[in-house]
Amino acid sequence: MFDRFSAGSAARRNLVWAAAILLVVGAGYWWYQGGDAARTSAKGPPGGMTPPVPVKVETAKVQDLDIFLRGLGTVTAYATVTIRSRVQGQLIEIPFKEGDRVKEGDLLARIDPRPFQVALDQAKGTLAQDTAQYENAKLDLQRYEKLHAQQSIAVQLVDTQRSLVAKFAGLIQSDKAAVDNAQLQLDFTRIAAPIPGRLGLRQVDIGNLLVTNDPQGIVVITQTQPIAVVFTLPESELPAVREPVLAGKTLRVDAYDRADTRLLAQGMLLTADNQIDVTTGTFKLKAEFANETDALFPNQFVNVRILVRRVSNALTVPSAAVQQGSQGAFLYVVSADGTAAVRPVKIGARSGDRTQIIEGVAVGDRIVLEGTDRLRAGSKIRVIGDDAAPSDAGGGVGSGRKDAPVNPSAAPRP
Repeated sequence: MFDRFSAGSAARRNLVWAAAILLVVGAGYWWYQGGDAARTSAKGPPGGMTPPVPVKVETAKVQDLDIFLRGLGTVTAYATVTIRSRVQGQLIEIPFKEGDRVKEGDLLARIDPRPFQVALDQAKGTLAQDTAQYENAKLDLQRYEKLHAQQSIAVQLVDTQRSLVAKFAGLIQSDKAAVDNAQLQLDFTRIAAPIPGRLGLRQVDIGNLLVTNDPQGIVVITQTQPIAVVFTLPESELPAVREPVLAGKTLRVDAYDRADTRLLAQGMLLTADNQIDVTTGTFKLKAEFANETDALFPNQFVNVRILVRRVSNALTVPSAAVQQGSQGAFLYVVSADGTAAVRPVKIGARSGDRTQIIEGVAVGDRIVLEGTDRLRAGSKIRVIGDDAAPSDAGGGVGSGRKDAPVNPSAAPRP
């Protein structure tokens, strides 16, 4: 019995010790969590305030706003000619170099002219023979007419001679045409540039026999000064183009590279197509560029901007600063106390990275450009790169001037 009593006492003591250990462990854990929370709150902003939101701002300003329409275009040579031979013969001279710029009338190739010179001489000889016979027939006709006046010969001989004179006159006319044709064929042995432009790669070498109208040709010449660009715009923008054109205005067209970052050339609108493409809902336009520096190359892809109108003295802000909400467009504006204020605005024309504001802001208002995703109405802000005093930079920007009053409730710069 004593043993059973001793065993029960030992079990109770073990339970007491286990409970004490658990109590100590729980108290330590509670103290650790409470101290960590206290330390965390000690590191936070004083007075329970959230830190200011870093933002970038830009001032609303008045400027002339150019309204551009954007399209995709392809550079097209003003004229393209494949140089072919119009007569058959051996090629004996090619005086040009590939890639040369030539003027109209410059010699490009020459075919052996000797066979054509022989044909010309032969035609001239035939013309001379028939001319001599014609002159003799005319003299005979004069004699016959005198004899007929003296009633020495029959009238039939006079009529026959008169017909012979007319026959030789026709032969002379035919011979002259043959001479002209032979001269033309001889002229065709000298192949000249029909238009000014730049030459491509040579397609045939000296010594080859050229045939008439060979589809391969000798060389291709493209007129690149001036040069044209064909581009498309949505049909909804057709009135914006037609109205100034019908008013007699010349619209400026800018051509940019494939990345749409570098201006290649400036030109003017020539015309618009006479119909809309029903498959794409677009219409084609053609612009002309002087291309004096050869910045545009045939078949090159370009981004096109056409200036359709200009809004003078427009109040503009960066387009990236304009936000859209359930109530419409709005901006975040820097208030005098260094907080963000929400301003509903009425938007006008847009052009590139600038947007016209008709109502909602005034000239000189500081508009939040970057950092709007973390802003709410009344949020404290800190302008990145602002030149305000250090004490002001921590809690607000005031009015943006160096002498702006310091916000006393602003948190110090961390």
